[in-house]
Amino acid sequence: MQERLKELQEEAIQKVEQSSSLKDLNDIRVAYLGKKGPITEVLRGMGKLSAEERPVIGALANEVREAIAAKIEAKQNHLEEAAVLEKLASESIDVTLPGRPVKVGNHHPLTKIIEEIEDLFIGMGYEIAEGPEVEQDYYNFEALNLPKGHPARDMQDSFYITEEILLRTHTSPVQARTMEKNNGKGPIKIICPGKVYRRDNDDATHSHQFMQIEGLVVGENIRMSDLKGTLDVFAKKMFGQDREIRLRPSFFPFTEPSVEMDISCKVCGGHGCNVCKQTGWIEILGAGMVHPNVLEMAGYDSKKYTGFAFGMGPERIAMLKYGVDDIRHFYTNDVRFLKQFSVEE
Repeated sequence: MQERLKELQEEAIQKVEQSSSLKDLNDIRVAYLGKKGPITEVLRGMGKLSAEERPVIGALANEVREAIAAKIEAKQNHLEEAAVLEKLASESIDVTLPGRPVKVGNHHPLTKIIEEIEDLFIGMGYEIAEGPEVEQDYYNFEALNLPKGHPARDMQDSFYITEEILLRTHTSPVQARTMEKNNGKGPIKIICPGKVYRRDNDDATHSHQFMQIEGLVVGENIRMSDLKGTLDVFAKKMFGQDREIRLRPSFFPFTEPSVEMDISCKVCGGHGCNVCKQTGWIEILGAGMVHPNVLEMAGYDSKKYTGFAFGMGPERIAMLKYGVDDIRHFYTNDVRFLKQFSVEE
């Protein structure tokens, strides 16, 4: 048995030295040190030995087992280290190479316009006010001098949820809510950006959903000249210092008097072209002095307080500023279109 154990030790060690993978090494471990291995079989035959031989063979078997296990462990450490070195060599990174550019998102052109307008009016002392998109009929129409059955409501045909709840057609309800909240006390100086809805057929210049920014100033001795000066600053900041404005009489139920504001065409400089339809002017927004009825319904003394309001569409401003010919481009999310407004490009 002693000779058999030594043969097994030499045989196992030789195979361990010749092994080239962790799998081969594990197979050798199972083959020689497992429960069905030859060393275990030798130990099972010790019952046939004399009492003097058993401790000698038992000690030798343990030495052989430990020698093979030690050789396997040493070989395993060597193979694992070699595998790590091979992986490092194959996956090495040259840290001196320039990094690969990571594609990042970009502000939507409408977001750019809205933030630019917000920054402009905040710089003029305005605050930003917001309100619900699902609005009550009272705040959307009645509080703005548009009682039920008023024909001017037809211009803002909307999506009704119930007879008294609808998707707001403009951000004017935010103005009504703000005035009501102030309980008849001034001053107020706000702009109201947000999404609005109207039942309209989508085409190059119309959308059933669009953005709007309205402004409201209420205080003592607020005059039409204040409105014109504000709009003049806005036009020059958004479209260039050489832009001129003109105010044309118009009608809105919640302002009196009411005006439409045009800016001089930047394409032809006011001389007339296809963009401005040969007029030299481009309509940009509506405005006017807050109607006394609107002030009174919000709790203001219309003999003490006056105010002005204006409303503009960021889409229209973006179309004019960036030369976009179809409002639908802002909502189709075509990457080729949006990339034109990337800061990097």
